[in-house]
Amino acid sequence: MRGTSIFGVLVVIWLIIGAIAAGQRGYYGNDETNCAEAGTILVTIVAGPLNYIGANPKVDCKLPEPSK
Repeated sequence: MRGTSIFGVLVVIWLIIGAIAAGQRGYYGNDETNCAEAGTILVTIVAGPLNYIGANPKVDCKLPEPSK
């Protein structure tokens, strides 16, 4: 039981570090968020401390256009 609580705390710390990295890169400042920006924010948060050792994840979304 104790191992799972330690793991949970480590995951939360990991995600907080990723959220801080996304904030330092200025990802939260844009009012108009599209698929690529939202995806980039998400993968930056998930990358956590890896952002500080060179990881710079980016997402490129190409959504299909509706037919006319």
